[in-house]
Amino acid sequence: MFNLNDFPLPFRETDLVPYMSVETVRLHHDKHLGGYIANLNKLIADTKYADMDLREIIVNSAHDASAQKIFNNAAQVFNHEFFFNCLGRGNNTVPDLITDAFGGAAEFKEKFKSVAADVFGSGWVWLTYDNKKFEILATQNADTPIAHRKKPVLTLDLWEHAYYLDFQNRRADFVDVFLNGLIDWKFVIDNMNM
Repeated sequence: MFNLNDFPLPFRETDLVPYMSVETVRLHHDKHLGGYIANLNKLIADTKYADMDLREIIVNSAHDASAQKIFNNAAQVFNHEFFFNCLGRGNNTVPDLITDAFGGAAEFKEKFKSVAADVFGSGWVWLTYDNKKFEILATQNADTPIAHRKKPVLTLDLWEHAYYLDFQNRRADFVDVFLNGLIDWKFVIDNMNM
């Protein structure tokens, strides 16, 4: 069974202000992530998924129609933990490996923003890194790259609960703030090297 304490924030609630409010951080982490964890625990009790780790649950339930609810909640636990780990207020310089792949930092950000703008409704934008190649892709709802054997190195949560308190309906502004002030590039680089 999983517990919210197993998924602590990698920063203090105040560390992202003014880009993300304490209220948004608390609501997003404690209520939304906490809700997915509680739902997942109920859904996997007394099933073959009960003894699996989170990634195993996602991979094994991704193509099991009878386990759609399990997949949705497990994937959202993973997606949210990954998103929180992507956040930080340190060095905002896009790493050379990424700028080289996209033709510059501005080009990377424009491509990322373009993919984010095309997300209709709730979803995620991901930077994946496989076979020394980057891809920016979007997933809808709870879908996640690991269900498709892709390696995520960065993600942005585009569900309304991620930004609405701070940005209301200005999702594009949230994407800009994320790209220009909220990414922990050390976490991204560490993921690339794993």
